[in-house]
Amino acid sequence: MTPIRMLLVEDNPGDADLTRDTLESGKLQLQIDVVVDGEAAVDYLLRRGRYATAERPDLIFLDLNLPRLSGVQVLSEIKRHDELCHIPVVVLSSSDAEKDIAQSYRLGASSYMKKPIELAAFMATVSTFEHFWFTVVKV
Repeated sequence: MTPIRMLLVEDNPGDADLTRDTLESGKLQLQIDVVVDGEAAVDYLLRRGRYATAERPDLIFLDLNLPRLSGVQVLSEIKRHDELCHIPVVVLSSSDAEKDIAQSYRLGASSYMKKPIELAAFMATVSTFEHFWFTVVKV
């Protein structure tokens, strides 16, 4: 079985580790790559520089609050390229501001997930998204 490729764009090492550990503890075979800023995400997706041989992901988990380029800028860049715009993007954010949610959907996000603060709630949310995106939805 070919693993599902996922790009996690997250600048907080704790959140990145927790997300990766939660996803990898499931039953699915995943290949998860992590980049820590918006500029690296765009380089990865456009296969530039050190990411020239990167595989295109099947799904992107994107934090909104990133250094170098914001998640909004990364999402805009993804959706303007024909070779990337079909990749589902799940926005992960600590913000539940209506403005951020509406802007994310307007720019083409497939879904928006508020990061819970509590560890158990965070893990449950990531597990629920894993089940939905990899079992219910066909990517």
